[in-house]
Amino acid sequence: MSKGNYPVTAAVRVLRGKGITFEPRFYTYEEHGGTRHSAAALGVPEHEVVKTLVMKTDRNEPLIVLMHGDRDVSTKQLARLLAVKTVEPCDEATAHRHTGYVFGGMSPFGTRRPMPVYVQKSIFDLPRIYINGGKRGFLVEIDPAALRTALELTEIDAAISPS
Repeated sequence: MSKGNYPVTAAVRVLRGKGITFEPRFYTYEEHGGTRHSAAALGVPEHEVVKTLVMKTDRNEPLIVLMHGDRDVSTKQLARLLAVKTVEPCDEATAHRHTGYVFGGMSPFGTRRPMPVYVQKSIFDLPRIYINGGKRGFLVEIDPAALRTALELTEIDAAISPS
């Protein structure tokens, strides 16, 4: 990791502050390209690209879910795990208000507001992950174990194949 060759976002400040080694990875951002586009651009498996999803419960409580790029979140399963009636994605304005990030640049590190973070447990089985560094077109490559150092998190099993 060479200093100065990447944007110093709130996410990068958190990673540096926690002493987490990361490799900046850049790609040309494509609107609605998602993890499929970023994985293809970087030449990595989409399963190793981790998406940051800002969601809310029926009580309007925000939370973050970290999920494999090639999987969706079973909101029914997540609601059961959280003992709430429903969980649904936040709209872009609400997600921005809670995190300080925009869609396509959403990172779990350095959010504006502390929120519970739920991580698909199989992410920890991967040799490395690519997760948003707080800016569109900018991922950081890290050891998945670093998530435990950088975040207070809860492991969950709520992955489903996309429909």
